[in-house]
Amino acid sequence: MHLRVPRPRPRSLAGQLFAMQAVLIAVVVVGYALFTYLSDRGQAEEAAGRQARAVSLAIADSPSVAEAIRTPDPTARLQPYAVRVMEDTDVDFVTIMNPEGIRWTHPDPKQIGHLFQGHIERAQRGQTFTETYTGTLGPSVRAVTPITDDGRIVGLVSAGIKVEEISKRAQDQLTALSGVAAGALLLGAVGTYVINARLRRHTHGMNADQLSRMHDYHQAALHAVREGLLMLDGQYRVALINDGGRELLGVHGDVIGASVADLGLPSQLTGALLASEPRVDEVHLAADRVLVVNTSPVSGGERRGTVVTLRDVTELQSLTGELNSERGFTQALRSQAHEAANRLHTVVSLIELGRAEEAVEFATAELELAQALTDQVVAAVSEPVLAALLLGKTAQANERGVELVVSQDSRLDDGLLPPSLPARDLVTILGNLVDNAVDAAQGAVPSRVTVAAYTEASGAVGSELVLRVSDTGAGVDPAHADLVFERGFSTKPAGEGGRGLGLALVRQAVRRHDGTLSVAEAEGGGARFEVRLPLGDGAAPAAAAGRPGAGGAV
Repeated sequence: MHLRVPRPRPRSLAGQLFAMQAVLIAVVVVGYALFTYLSDRGQAEEAAGRQARAVSLAIADSPSVAEAIRTPDPTARLQPYAVRVMEDTDVDFVTIMNPEGIRWTHPDPKQIGHLFQGHIERAQRGQTFTETYTGTLGPSVRAVTPITDDGRIVGLVSAGIKVEEISKRAQDQLTALSGVAAGALLLGAVGTYVINARLRRHTHGMNADQLSRMHDYHQAALHAVREGLLMLDGQYRVALINDGGRELLGVHGDVIGASVADLGLPSQLTGALLASEPRVDEVHLAADRVLVVNTSPVSGGERRGTVVTLRDVTELQSLTGELNSERGFTQALRSQAHEAANRLHTVVSLIELGRAEEAVEFATAELELAQALTDQVVAAVSEPVLAALLLGKTAQANERGVELVVSQDSRLDDGLLPPSLPARDLVTILGNLVDNAVDAAQGAVPSRVTVAAYTEASGAVGSELVLRVSDTGAGVDPAHADLVFERGFSTKPAGEGGRGLGLALVRQAVRRHDGTLSVAEAEGGGARFEVRLPLGDGAAPAAAAGRPGAGGAV
């Protein structure tokens, strides 16, 4: 049976920093204490040397000392004098000797008459000096000074303080310093603990390796997700943006720290990002994408920032538009099937009444009319996607009481459009323009929408695809000529799903292909929208049979 010894849990980052800071503070405090002790000891030795020098000089200058030296027994007068000086000046010894170094005085009377232990050569030459020397009383800091009388050296005096006494003085200072050091260490430990407790809360008790792994996972996740992620600080500056966010917003370069207002985004998208309240699943247009925007403020007291998520629904929006067109076309076919059933009942009734010739004539006329309408559209626009779109829109317009007309100068052959101009974008552009025109013309007298589609030469870009849609509605106020293409602008009440997105999608698709989009007043009243898309030199313009306006009903 094997016993599994649990592995010790890695110390948290806060714990590691606390231990490191505690050791650092202890080393600094101990080092400072040691340095101060050695410095104070040196200063104490220097002070002792200065004190001994001052005492020895004062004794050498005393007239009573010179007078005692001239007596037959100098010791009798100098020994009591030396003892009094030691007591008064707080030195450990005062030794007065003859010029050869024989002692006249000493703290230990037994040493009187013996040779002084130490260096006296410099004093015999008339110099005063200090030194540290081990004599009869042990190691001491001493000063030696010559005693002169009428210019002659008549004796020497040495005053000193034992090193042991100096150490006691330094020890007293060390005790006080140790108390200060202990207080500094305790204060540093308390401060370090408080700081690291706060750090522990912010790091959730994780160690450095865990934080490093979390950062790596964080970076990998940010760059891996396809959705855009944008983080703004409290001043609406970019704090973080992932690769998806850069791609969806169309921003390049270093934008960290830049204000949202300086990113060059559409005004309505910028307003959504700058809003203080949360935004949920709002649809906005970027340079060439349709985005679903969600914003959420960062919680925690004062405003700390905003988290923005972006989803690309460009293809979904385009597919939704195509699906709506197909749904309308299906409804139109259902209506036509109902009308066809009525016509069939009429034919059957004529046959039952015995009027077979009138029944054949009625059925043939209806068939020729339907075929003629289809042939007219296909002859004008043989490009299959646009032809199918126009047939479907024609059925929808008729269902709503609006006549859709393809002008006689329309000519767009199959295979003329380059691969760089996908059919989906053409459906977006022409389908939304026609839907907008039908909405405007419905209820007007007459209720007509005219569509022209052709190519023409252009010196700047080689050739252009021209799509022009006119209606007989109320027209566009010149003051709204620019606003009409903004997302959310509409002169009609908002219905299910909102309004004001169709023309914005048209402008987005036109800009994506470097085209132009304009609106003006139509000849018969109403609005005329015109789109010009460059085709390059590879597409030859088809000759127009006439000018817009004289078209045939479809």
